[in-house]
Amino acid sequence: MSAPKTKSTNFYDSVYAVVKKIPKGKVTTYGHIALLLGSPRAARAVGYALNALKKEMEQKIPWQRVINAQGRISFRGDTFRSSLQKKILESEGVVFDLNNDNINFDKYGWFP
Repeated sequence: MSAPKTKSTNFYDSVYAVVKKIPKGKVTTYGHIALLLGSPRAARAVGYALNALKKEMEQKIPWQRVINAQGRISFRGDTFRSSLQKKILESEGVVFDLNNDNINFDKYGWFP
């Protein structure tokens, strides 16, 4: 018999289900995912969910397509992960502004 799922586990699974829908070459924000899940104030929890992804799940969940509301990568001091995120997004065709390193939501945003 497996352990019962906690509320946070269900929330994390919901985050992953939404993130899987983001098309290649598009990005959305932590806040928009929270809004889609009916928890508009839970942007930080979306970030926690993506940060908690197990290594084997990183290939299945396109975590790199979620950025902050300023159109930038949030890295909290993890420069390796942020540069990896930028490289993956660029390989998907997403272009960063050369002046402030952000992404144009009008062109690359996914906001269903």
